[in-house]
This record gives sequence, structure tokens and C-alpha cells, in this order.
Amino acid sequence: MPTFLSNALDLVVTFVPKLLLALVILIVGYFIARLHAAAVNKLLERVGFDRLGERGGIKPALARVNLDASDVIAKIVFWAIMLLTLQFAFGVFGPNPISALLATIIGYLPNVIVAIIIVIIAAAIAQAVKTLLLATLGGLSFGPALANIAGAFVIFLGVIAALNQVGIALTVTTPVLIAVLATVAGVIIVGVGGGLIRPMQQRWENYLSRVEQEAPRVRTGGQTGGPTTGATQTLPAPAVARPARASRSRTPKAPPVVPEDGSQL
Repeated sequence: MPTFLSNALDLVVTFVPKLLLALVILIVGYFIARLHAAAVNKLLERVGFDRLGERGGIKPALARVNLDASDVIAKIVFWAIMLLTLQFAFGVFGPNPISALLATIIGYLPNVIVAIIIVIIAAAIAQAVKTLLLATLGGLSFGPALANIAGAFVIFLGVIAALNQVGIALTVTTPVLIAVLATVAGVIIVGVGGGLIRPMQQRWENYLSRVEQEAPRVRTGGQTGGPTTGATQTLPAPAVARPARASRSRTPKAPPVVPEDGSQL
């Protein structure tokens, strides 16, 4: 038998069993991934993870793809197990660069899952803070703006934490933060130093006077129609007791004097 035929036969004999073993690993891994994804989805739905996403406003964003928060996490778990299965399947053929790449991706996916959970929780907390501030300061003129600012700040902190989790916070947030701070500093330097001191002072005086006027309403929870408002109430004057009228003493009239001769006066 020629040498090349012998080598080809040996290659087929050694490769076919490995290929069949890799296919078996892929099939078994697929069913395992489906089972684990379904279990994770049910567990998250039972603990109220979808309701948390609805409160944070995540559901409208996922409604376009007919998914909810638990479905996203379940799909990530499914593909993480499938990548692990692929790594095992390619490992049958010995050391190879594909297995090393899959190992890197698999090690990165848990960070993505944690980052998604952080964003969903931060969005729910931001919505709760916004609702609380609207309920407390909704009757004030600056109440809705303050609630929106507080909610956006909480979401910003959640995004920073999520980016930290996936390891891209320093490369993304730091340049953006520097650009924002440089822009604000430039506006302040050019605006204030360029003659906007008096208009800014007038605006701040108006803001402070408005806050002072609405401070009593803050203490009463922002109610406008309550009995205790910031305006001074005019109390009715107390009733003044009228002095009792003096009773007129009736003096009996004296009988007319009749002269002795009987003539009338």
C-alpha cells in the first residue's frame, strides 16, 4: 500500500471518531443550554425581575423584539453554555486557537450579565426616586425638573457601574467626563467673564426668591389647596360683645294738679 494512502487512512480513522464525539458534545450541550435557559427564565420571573424592569422603563425598549428582562438574561445564559459546549467540542481535536478565543468570550459573559442587572436595578431605583420626588414636590414649579434630574443622575451612576463591570469605564467615561467638564468650564469663563454677571445675578435672585416663596409649600408636601399655605390667611375678627342696653326705668307720672276751684290748668 502506498505511503500517502496509508497516511490518509490513518487520518480518517483518527478524525472521524473525534468528529462524531464533537457532534455528540454539541447536541448534548444544546439540550443542556435550553434547560438551563428555561430554568433561569422561570426563576427570574418568579422573583419579580420582570416587574423590576417594568418599573425602570426597560419593557418599552424590549417590546420591539418581543422580549422582557428575564428573556434577555436567559438568552445570554443559553449562549454562554453553547460557547462552553463549542469549546469542549473543539478541544476534542487538541489545542487550537478557536478554543482559546471561546474561553476568553466565556469568561467575559458573566460580566455582561451582571452589568445588565445593574442597569435594570438602577433604572428601577431612578424611577422610584423620581416618583417619590414628584409626590413630594409635584405641586411646586421646580418639582418635576428636580425629579427628572435626580432620576437621570441615578441612571448615570448605574451606567458607570455597569461599564466598570465590563471593564470599559476608563476608556469611555473618562474622556466624556473630561469633555463635559471642559465645556462647562469654558461656558462659565466666557459667559461670566464676558459680561453676563449682572444677568446671572438677576436670575439667581429670582430663583432664590421663588424658592423662599415656595418653602412653606415644601413643608406641607407641595399641596396648593390645603388650609396651610404660604400665603397669609386673614382670620375673621373676633366678635365684640355689645354692651347691654340699660333698661329704661319708667317713672310714674304724677297726677294732674286740680285747683281748689275746680278749673283745669
